[in-house]
Amino acid sequence: MPRFDRWATLCLSFPLARLLGPRQGTRVPILMYHSISDNLFGMSHPYYHINTSPEVFSDQMRWLRYAGYRTIDLREAWTGLETGKDMSKTVVITFDDGYRDFYTDGMEILKQCGFTATIFLATDRIREAPARIEGADYLTWNEVRELHAAGISFGSHTVTHPDLRSLGPEQIEYELGRSKEIIEQHLGAAVDSFAYPFAFPEEDKEFARFLSDILENQGYENGVCTILGRASGENSKFFLPRLPVNSWDDPQLLRAKLEGGYDWLHWPQLMKKSLFHNITVMQRAGRLQPNGPA
Repeated sequence: MPRFDRWATLCLSFPLARLLGPRQGTRVPILMYHSISDNLFGMSHPYYHINTSPEVFSDQMRWLRYAGYRTIDLREAWTGLETGKDMSKTVVITFDDGYRDFYTDGMEILKQCGFTATIFLATDRIREAPARIEGADYLTWNEVRELHAAGISFGSHTVTHPDLRSLGPEQIEYELGRSKEIIEQHLGAAVDSFAYPFAFPEEDKEFARFLSDILENQGYENGVCTILGRASGENSKFFLPRLPVNSWDDPQLLRAKLEGGYDWLHWPQLMKKSLFHNITVMQRAGRLQPNGPA
């Protein structure tokens, strides 16, 4: 299936990024995974898939190891970016939702490569026995504790995985605070990382400031979202951008993403979000009808 983003990245953006982009070592790639399985999640186009087959995931991790990368956690990544440390050949590996296939198919691969990762849990889906929701199994609390003892970090992905913009302030505080509390109770360790569910509304500056204040007050220290690109010291520490990875990421595309060739896609992403946001604001103000100008 044709992928314009792949062609534009490999043929245009990546060569330009290597010549004119930011100096290597000033950005940290944060990889965003979901499910390590052959179960096709998401829309039909490869760009939207959130699964990575165990075979491809193994190839990707071994490529990272042979290329000289080492994994760090979000705390170390942000500290390095904030202080201007050389972050060359470092990568953060994250997993959203808490699918059980990380335990059955992903962990051993990471262990063989000497890598670690952070898993963001939607806590309502993590139970004493594996919960099967929408065709996928989720981790149990015993498995979470076992993974934590083996060096895997855990963060919050809310309680129920809602679209936070559809909730009121008290509900948002509950989703962020309660999920953190639940994970800390089960692990006996502090939780300081948060992953925003769904597409992050970076165009809505007021909401982003509001959410940032809540995260700060709840005791979070860092976080990630779905903004595309590599993380830099110029980003908000609570909404660091990430690079989505799935079964369609061959070594060429993976390398391009790690070295800045995929960062270009953030701008059309932001323009699209901003357009829809402005239309919504105008509709609420009564200056634009749903089907056209008033």
